[in-house]
Amino acid sequence: MRSSKGFTLLEVMVALAIFATAALALINTASIQLGNAPILTERSLANYVVHNRMVDIQLENDFPDIGTKKGDSELAGRTWYWQQRVVKASDEELRMIEVKVALDRSFDNVLAEVQTYVSNPS
Repeated sequence: MRSSKGFTLLEVMVALAIFATAALALINTASIQLGNAPILTERSLANYVVHNRMVDIQLENDFPDIGTKKGDSELAGRTWYWQQRVVKASDEELRMIEVKVALDRSFDNVLAEVQTYVSNPS
């Protein structure tokens, strides 16, 4: 009886099939991740804009009036539109502030939204 020290053709083909399946799964995952990169970038920048607006509100150091304001900001070579809504809370000395950010004036696709409460500084 003769002993062989190598792989048979069947073993090599099974190993190649397993490797090909793993490589396709890896390529598919990388493709999905690359496709999501622009969306994640937009949402990250929108979060910067919404938090910058909150800082601006805090720096005004006034008790905000109830109502809605709209405006825009420039960041990373793009125009970002924000909408600020102030509503009265259950306590007369509190206001709830909500800021939304989108890339269009209609706010069909809001990319970031933050809510906070502020108290009357006086």
